[in-house]
Amino acid sequence: MRLLLLIDGAAEPLPFPIPDPELADAVGVVTGQTRLQKLDFWLRSPDFLADELLNEYERTAEGRLLDLAGSILDSEEPEVRRYPMLRHHFGAYEPLDDALAVLRSAGLIVRRRRGRVGHTRRHDYYLLGRGRRVARTIIARAPAFRYYVDRVRLVLELADGRGGNELRDRQYLQAEYAGTRRGSPIGTIAERVRERLARLRAELRAA
Repeated sequence: MRLLLLIDGAAEPLPFPIPDPELADAVGVVTGQTRLQKLDFWLRSPDFLADELLNEYERTAEGRLLDLAGSILDSEEPEVRRYPMLRHHFGAYEPLDDALAVLRSAGLIVRRRRGRVGHTRRHDYYLLGRGRRVARTIIARAPAFRYYVDRVRLVLELADGRGGNELRDRQYLQAEYAGTRRGSPIGTIAERVRERLARLRAELRAA
């Protein structure tokens, strides 16, 4: 459900109809597995998401961003909502085939490989109309899933239209992320980010 809600929120409108019978009902597309993986990393890592909010707060002095980071870090969200990903050569990664197979078999999404035979250049993920309807039904019938809707919106705001490689490079600026041994889970930074939040709040009060 997390991936469905992420694809639903992140899918961009199709620029033109696609002459593919399986995509006749497509309503949007997430272009590239790298982008999907990097968006999912922030969705699954509230501590890293909060740190990015603090980065934006220091860049813009927009108080709303400090409040949003505080709403995450003042709660247990970094502990109870964290779902670690492994660090691979191209950053945070988790095999998506099994999870996406469930969505594909249910007629909610379609994956298309781009490139030539024997060399896949890119994976694109098309959200079908049925997938959008199921996502909306889930939110209406199980309000607890609205957490992901709200976080997806925040993740996309931070991503600001950047592609997968740009998001990967931005995430590599985190020393803990970059320093994780390849193939190992990326550890939490919650304690450091809470200390940073406290320091920024103290500086604001003293101003």
